[in-house]
Amino acid sequence: MKDDRGELDLTKQIEDKDELIKELRQRINELLAINNSHQQLLSRQIQENEELKTDNKRLAKQIDDYFNVRVKAARDNAG
Repeated sequence: MKDDRGELDLTKQIEDKDELIKELRQRINELLAINNSHQQLLSRQIQENEELKTDNKRLAKQIDDYFNVRVKAARDNAG
């Protein structure tokens, strides 16, 4: 059915605004869900990054210890 109310009809304007508000609320809910998902993903990535930093420090220590033992052994054999 065709709506014959004009642009200046207040009830039509209210209905149009109500529809816009409904659409905006729906979009806000969608964006909040996306935000929540991104926060969870970021949290996991931060945790993984911290784990990688810790592993990297351990590996650097192991390499340092390994070369220190080799240098010490070479000095002991030379002297």
